[in-house]
Formats: sequence, C-alpha cells, structure tokens
Amino acid sequence: MVIAATPDVSFLIPAYNAADTLAECLASLQQQSRSNWQAVVVDDGSTDRTWEVLESIANTDSRILPARQPNAGAAAARNHAARLAAAPLLCMLDADDWLDPTFIENMQPVAENSSPAAIAYCAFRRVAPDGRLMQVEQPPILTGDVAKREFSSFCALAIHTVVFPRSLFELVGGMDETLQTCEDWDLWLRMAFSGAEFRRVDQCLAFYRMKADSLSGDPTKMVRDAIRVTSKAQALQTQQGLSAEGPETGWITPPVSQLRMLAWVVAAKLDPTLDVAALAALLPEMPDAAGYENFLAGVILHGLQTGLSTDRADDLIDVLDKWRPTFLLLIQLIQEHSLPGTGRKIIEAASWHISAANPLRSFTLGNVQVVSAALETLSRIPKAEPADTLIMHALSGGQHVSSFVGPFWGDLSIRAQIRLIMHEMQAEEHLQTPPTLVYMSSWTREALRGYRAFGGLIIRNGQRRGRLDRILVRIGRNALLACAPSDREDNDARLSDIQQNLQRGLAPRFRNPTRLRPYEKKGAAPVQSEEEYWEHIFERPDPWNYVSVYEQVKYAQTLSLIPEGIEKALELACAEGIFTEKLAQKVGQLTATDISQRAIDRAVERCRDHRNVELRVLDFVKSDVPPEQDLLVCSEVLYYMKDEEMLAAVCQKMAAAVKPNGYLITAHAHIRRDEPNRTGFDWDNPFGVGTIKQLLAAQADLALEETIETELYAIHRFRKGPVADPVLRVERHGTPLDADVAKHIIWGPAGTERGAAWTTEVTTSVPILMYHRIAEEGPAALQRFRTPPEIFRKQMQFLRRQGYYTVTAQTLAGLLRSGKPIQGRPVMLTFDDAYSDFLEEAFPILAENDFSADVFVVTDKVGGRSDWDAAYGEPAPLMSWSHIQELHQKGISFGSHLASHTPASAMDNEALLDEAMRSRNALQSRLGSSAESIALPYGGTDFRVPGILALAGYGIGFTTRPAKATFSDNLFGLPRLEVRGDRPLEAFPELMGLPGAYIG
Repeated sequence: MVIAATPDVSFLIPAYNAADTLAECLASLQQQSRSNWQAVVVDDGSTDRTWEVLESIANTDSRILPARQPNAGAAAARNHAARLAAAPLLCMLDADDWLDPTFIENMQPVAENSSPAAIAYCAFRRVAPDGRLMQVEQPPILTGDVAKREFSSFCALAIHTVVFPRSLFELVGGMDETLQTCEDWDLWLRMAFSGAEFRRVDQCLAFYRMKADSLSGDPTKMVRDAIRVTSKAQALQTQQGLSAEGPETGWITPPVSQLRMLAWVVAAKLDPTLDVAALAALLPEMPDAAGYENFLAGVILHGLQTGLSTDRADDLIDVLDKWRPTFLLLIQLIQEHSLPGTGRKIIEAASWHISAANPLRSFTLGNVQVVSAALETLSRIPKAEPADTLIMHALSGGQHVSSFVGPFWGDLSIRAQIRLIMHEMQAEEHLQTPPTLVYMSSWTREALRGYRAFGGLIIRNGQRRGRLDRILVRIGRNALLACAPSDREDNDARLSDIQQNLQRGLAPRFRNPTRLRPYEKKGAAPVQSEEEYWEHIFERPDPWNYVSVYEQVKYAQTLSLIPEGIEKALELACAEGIFTEKLAQKVGQLTATDISQRAIDRAVERCRDHRNVELRVLDFVKSDVPPEQDLLVCSEVLYYMKDEEMLAAVCQKMAAAVKPNGYLITAHAHIRRDEPNRTGFDWDNPFGVGTIKQLLAAQADLALEETIETELYAIHRFRKGPVADPVLRVERHGTPLDADVAKHIIWGPAGTERGAAWTTEVTTSVPILMYHRIAEEGPAALQRFRTPPEIFRKQMQFLRRQGYYTVTAQTLAGLLRSGKPIQGRPVMLTFDDAYSDFLEEAFPILAENDFSADVFVVTDKVGGRSDWDAAYGEPAPLMSWSHIQELHQKGISFGSHLASHTPASAMDNEALLDEAMRSRNALQSRLGSSAESIALPYGGTDFRVPGILALAGYGIGFTTRPAKATFSDNLFGLPRLEVRGDRPLEAFPELMGLPGAYIG
C-alpha cells in the first residue's frame, strides 16, 4: 500500500467506460519521478468495469481518490474532482492519456499560486490508434495579450499539458458544465482574461491517445460549442477594450474562428456521409476568408493529418484519393462566401506545404500540378486537365536544386522544361550536355550565328577569358534548347499562340516623344555673378507670383504699418514694382531700387503713371544706401545675405539711412533652419525673420515699435528713436496658398529635415502607403476606404515634417533591384481606382507638400463610376482620360488596376493575360509613355499572377499585404500599408513607425 503525503499536484481524471485505458493512465502517475501527487478519479456513470478497475488500483495506492457520479459529462466530473482535490496545483488528465515520468518534476516549479497566477504548459504528442507516436506538437508562446488573442480563436493547449493553481480554477468558476466539448478551451480563455500568466515548458511531457471511434468527437457539438466559446471571447474583448480587426492585427474575428473549427472538424472526421452544408448552417455568419488563405490551408492539413494519422504532410499524397473530395468540398464552401479567387489560394498554399515536405513527389490538387523533374533523365510531362498552375522542383543527383512557381499553359516537353530550368530557375549548370550529333550540329549553328562576338573578342584586349566563358555558356544553352524535343502542344508553343492572338487585338504601340519638363531649357549658361544670377531669375515676369492672394495680403498688412505724413521713402529690392505702385500712394517721394535691370525695366513700365516714383538699379550690399529717409522698406530679400556678418553690416547700413524719428519696415518669412521648433519654410537660406529681427533690434538707434505676426511670416516696424511698449498684432496670412509657396512649408514643431535625413540616414525598406478615396462623404460601409481631405492634409504635412520624400513605382523598382541601401526617408504614395476626388482633393494637397504619387487606373471604367462598390451605395465617379492626361503632365504617375477591377485570382490564365495586356496598352496609348506598374484589385495575387504580369510587360506589381517593401520581396508582390479612413489621426504616425510623433 502506497501512503499519500500532502500532495503538490492533484490530477482531475474523469472516467467514462475507461476500463481498458485507466490502469495505463494511472501507471504513468505512479512512475513519476516525484511522488507527492494526488489523482482524483471520478467515474462518470460508466457502464463497463471502470469502477472495479479504479477500486482495485486505489486499494493499493492511497494517492488515488476514487469517486462516482451519475453520467453528467466530463466538465461536471472535473468540477466534482476539483472539489475533492487537496493540492494547491491542479492538472486535468483524461483516462485514456498518460504523462512522461518527469512531468511533475518539470511542471510544478513553473506553476505558482501567486499574483498574477502562473500557469505551466508543455508540448505533447498524439499517439495513433496503431500505437505510432506522431510528431511533437509545440504550443505557441502565450505571453501578455497573446494568450487572450490565441484563446479567443482556438484551443492552443491540450488539456493534460497544463498545470494551474486551484485558487485560479475557483476564481474563474471552474469548468462550464453546459459545454459538451471545448470545455478546456473555454477554461483557458477565462483564465487568460483574468490576467493569469502562461509559462511554456519547452519539453514534450504529455501523450494524447487517438481513438478511431471518438476522433474529432461529434462535429455538430464541436462546431456549436466553438460558436459559444468564440462569442464569449468577443464579449470579453469588448469588456477589456481589445480589438479583433483581422489578419493584419493578429486577432481573428469570431466568424473566422468558427470557420476554423468547422474546417478542422470536417477534415479530421473525413466522413463522406457528413452533411457539411448543414454543419455550415450552424455558423451565425459565414465569413469572407480572403486574407486567411494560408491560415486555413494549415488548419485543413492539420485536420487531415490528425484524422488520417499521418506524421508528415507529404504522407497525404499516398491517400490523396481518400481526402481530395472532402478537401475540394470545403474549398467550394469557403469560396461561395469569399472574395473570388480565395479558394484557389487555399489550394495553392496547401499544395506548396505538401510539396515542400518532399520535393521528390509529384501530384495534382485542384488547379495545381506539382512536378518533380530529375535533370539527369528529363522526360515529357503531360499537363493534368484541371491544372493551370505549375510547381516544378528540379532535382540533381536526388537533391533539390531549384523550384519554379507560375502559370501552366500546356504539356511540359523536354524543351519546355529546359527553358524553365535555364531562364526561370537559373539551374542550367545542373543540366547534362547530350553527347549526340544533333547537339553538336546545334552547337555549331549557334557558334556561327555568334561569329561577330568571336571576332570582337579576337581584336579587343582585356578580360578575354571571362568574356569567352560567357559566350560559350550562351552558345551551349541555346544549342541545348535547339536540340531538345518539343511540339505544338507544349507549354511554350501554347503560350506563344495565346500571346499572338491577344496581341492582334491591341491598338498600335505608343510612341514616346522626347519632352522637356517645364523648367528645363537646353543650353542654359551657368550663372557667374550676383547680377547675372538675378537677371536669370527675372528672365520670366513675376518669378515669385507677387500677384497671388498670399502676397497681396502681406502687402496690405505692410501698408497698414506705414504712418501718415511720410515725405521721403526708399524701397530696397522692389523687384518689378508690384508693391512699389501701392507704396507710392502712401508717401510723398519714393525711390525704388533693385539689383536687376530687367526687374527695374518692368517696374518703370508698371509705375509710369506715378510721377513721385524714381526707379534705379542698386546693389545695396556693395553700394551706399541713399540717406535721410523718412521711411525705408526692405522685404523678402535679407535671406540672401551669405552669413550673419554680412546681414549685420546691411542692417547697420539701413539703420544709418533712416532719419531720426524715421521708420524701417521689413517683412520676412519664418524659416525652419532659423526657427526649427515652429512652422516655417524649408528654404536653404542661412536665416529667416527670427535672426533678421534680432540683428535689426540690435542696432543702437532702432527700436521695435509694432509687429504683425502670422504663422508664416512677420512684418516689423522699427523707429529710429524712443518708443512706447511694442505692439503685437496676430493676424492670418492670405489663402489659398499657391502650390509653389505651400510646397516649401513645413507645418508644426521640430521634425527631421529632408536634407539632413538624406545625408545621415539609409534604409533597406520603403513604406508604400495605399489610399483609395480622399473624400468626406460616401457609403458608411466604405468608410475604411475614404480619408477626409483635412485628415489627408495633416498626414501629408506629417510626412513632410518628418523628412520623407516620394518615389515613383519606376524609381522604386530600380532601388529594389539595385540591392543597395536607400538614402534618406523614401515613401511611395499610391491611390487605387483613380477616383475623381484624387484630382479635386488629393492632388492639390500633394502639390502643396511637394509630393508626387502613383495612381492605379481601372482602364475599362475610366470616366465612369466604381460599379464594383454598387452593393454599398451610390458608386463614386472616376477620372476621365483628359483628367488623367492632365495630371500625367503635372508629374503624377499612372499604372494599371487591371481593366475591369476583377480580382486576378478569379480569372483563368488567358483571361488574366488578356486583361493585363489590354490595360497596359490603354495607358500607354493614352499617355504616350511606358506603363510598367500594376496594383492588383483587392490585392488578389496567387502563384500564377507574377509570371503572367511579366508576360504582359509589367515590371513591378503591388498587393495589399501589410508590410514595408524590402529587397527580399518579389517585385510583383510588393506589400502596401493601408491608410484606413476609419482609424484616428494618431494611428498614422504609428503606421509609419513613429508612434507618438506630433501630427497636428
């Protein structure tokens, strides 16, 4: 008789008709390296010899406490056992499972009855009905909110792998006895939301017996109970303010979690009589599974492997006929409620997972054909009838050397395989050269075709060996292709026929005329002197747009500071006399000067009716300033002094030119370099109004009398003589701002200068931001895809303030291909669908922040409406071709969004190639320039799409996968960060990796 000491761990064991397995279960406890345990075994109304077996064992071991109850279910039996338990720690063990001898030794020290409570959990292995040990199943790390997230979606732990405090079990109310399945999942969920800490023990210490008669239980009960648990999880999330937004957040919504359970149960049960449609009808909502394809493929495969007791994914190939009908039935069910193409992507993900486990195996699953090709013995491979996607593994000496994933058009002749191996897999070095006369003849023909290259090699010097090697490789490659067997039904021939047929239906190719940008001039001579510089500036009239509202308001404010009774006035840097003409009406005699003769000539013409105005050329830096002035006005020019020493000298000279009790008025802008902590212009001048004001105020005879302060500039009136307290007037600047002015403004507090970031920072990733509409109004269901203009303006100002500069798709492709670190802070701004509000709202805001953008056009819908959104309300208008052409001339880049806005994954190969070619041709014909970028509607890419886009002539493609683009990304599958209109403004800095940064 084994005598029980005070136990450290109590095992709660429900037993229902467990006569055959209970002894083995309890023996695993008796073999523990630590003996201070208790087993509370509750016979749950068994009808076999369970009670007799239990009594017999308990009579020899007082650590085993037997109990009985009428049949009430496992949850009730465990609650009964918990009430009888004597240990501070609990573990729930089923009567047909067992534990490793070191289970208590490893688990007890990790679990603690502390605050917060600590829960220990470990890995486990399933045991097949024939006794085979399956692979170790390692649970996830469940630290922090991860436990809440994981248990909100599924049961991440096997029931007997967990040791937890009894006090925690009592705190959360024990097990829910109304649940017939999933009761352990429900318990872990409530423990996670109670704040308990889950600690993983990285060992496999538990074993789970798989019984053919109970595998996956009752599907209806499991789905029904999963719905209850996930609904409870949603309520707990709401109560604690947690989010379940979708795959990009890591949280999985209840409908997807419920679909997950349904898919796993159907796959594991693998019962051809199971009514899957009736099971699906239990779900409160059948979700759109787009975005969860890889996830669901993994769930289904795990269910299949569990139900079929297979240890490796590739073992499923041997029983493909047994599970394929159920698999395809599940795919059909999911596809009926999801974005078109979702089912295809689940099939692809499952096929890749199976194939990756063993590249030596060939099989076909749905539209995917997996081919294993031994390079030593290539032979013709027929195309399976439903297949349009090829996964080809190249093997050399039995070792995997490369893979190809892409569209499938026809049979794989030996020539078609060699072309894929050479051009797509870059594995030609593993091909063997056939020692045949046919090959030698082909080699000779290819060599004769390349005689010019040989001749050039003979007459030129340097690096001959390397060039000769490259020529010989090319000749050998072409000869091998030329002599390989092929036919009119093979992959290459079928594709060539399709391309020729599609090309015939397209309009003539575009011509790309050479155009200069508006600011480019051929043969412009370099500027040599200050005078020549300013003459160059005034080559075109009014270079600074002084007739704009912004400048005219500033003029009016300046005039308001001029006192009455001014007889003699001097204006320095009068430019073309636009302000001079106004000033002349406020003073007796006015002398206006400028360094540029061109400017003075235009000023003379403008002021010819004002007889009190004298205009002349004057460089006031080098020359004397006319003295004895009642008023001196000098605005928007002192920035151009090369340093503070020169500025101080000029300020002294101007102060000296003012009579006693005379006035000096100056207006200058705030410049970020001068005042980095406030809104200002990003001009490269050494100082702005802040420094100019200080140096003028430092003049012994001058005193600041009145200031008009605006957000962008300040106007100061100094008096040469005593003054009372200075007057400050805060006023608004003129609006709207001209784009040429606005694009130089950085709004808000200190950030990062573009120039500074360019010289000090490099990056290996680029954020590509994805927008749709920039608008206030629209259907409520589409709020996510609609950013209000003022929010968009603040976002662009944020990017400007943080030193970002925009890159286009073409530039980005070059940067990523180069593989070299990228200077500064690049960002790409993309807009899908080409809505009219891009022209009306987005483009002006982009222009005022000195940003460009890429807009992706649904070419068949140009000038129409977004009818793909018709189910949600009135479709929004789209830009016309004339609008697109206008914006293209202004520097906006345009790419394809396909022709019809159909998801690429929903089209067959030929239809997708046709639409991709038509869309690209429409853009090139209308814009007169190359179109090489494409953003896929709904991000709907799959294994075939990159290859088809390359065939259509594109060079770069964008999806909706949420991440920054890096050098390792496929150029046709670049990720983008969605800027959602239903998120608060503060979410934008976080999206850019700058959480908490000021965004205004």
